[in-house]
Amino acid sequence: MTASQININQLVQHSEYSTSTVQERPLCVPSIWESSDKRAVVAKGVKMVFQTGADSTPVLQGIDLEIPRGEIQLLMGPSGSGKTTLLSILAGILTPTAGTVCLLGQEITRMSKNELSRFRLKNIGFIFQGFNLFPALTASENVEVALRMKGIRKTEARQQAKDLLMEVGLGDRLNHLPRDLSGGQKQRVAIARALAGNPKLIMADEPTASLDSQSGHAVIELLRRLAKDNGRTVLIVTHDSRLIDVADRVAYLEDGKLVG
Repeated sequence: MTASQININQLVQHSEYSTSTVQERPLCVPSIWESSDKRAVVAKGVKMVFQTGADSTPVLQGIDLEIPRGEIQLLMGPSGSGKTTLLSILAGILTPTAGTVCLLGQEITRMSKNELSRFRLKNIGFIFQGFNLFPALTASENVEVALRMKGIRKTEARQQAKDLLMEVGLGDRLNHLPRDLSGGQKQRVAIARALAGNPKLIMADEPTASLDSQSGHAVIELLRRLAKDNGRTVLIVTHDSRLIDVADRVAYLEDGKLVG
């Protein structure tokens, strides 16, 4: 057993997303939205206020947003407008001060912590600006970790990781560490990892911010193709106006409100 394989086993055993954790409770039952709803994301009256001592800072002020299933939605706006906060709420990472969020027919704002963990694990893939790859693991092992966390057995996870990396054009980089990959290649690994387990939702926070123009365009075209080919819904927070061409919808956030 290699050192990286030991790392994978440890990550799987101790992750909050390990199968022993996420199977403790069933998903909450659908609320006012039905699972047959053609909307993947429905946010109603979402507000967020951060409290620091006696000071209150309103960040989101009554956000209403709907994203149809299978579409690519951009969320744009200046720095400090609340984009990442809204993405975190829509992903169930933050709990809003007020309002409701429904994903794929289930109201996540009523879920317990364990229910949310299980829901995210099954239904959401995340892509980050900084890639968030494990530096001591190869490209293949980085994807394998995500699959193992979803309860997929070792041999099958290894094969699926290989297949996913081939799908994103990295079949010849399976055994490369992140330090030996370009920025665009690292983001392709991150996309492959986000696709692990075939989630219905992909949420990306500035996925092209760390890339040059050519790599950024290639990555977003890849993400668009992978999303459309499999009917996934994609929400992307970005400053990159080049992404507008591949989006079905664009929403602009300013001072905590959707405008335009």
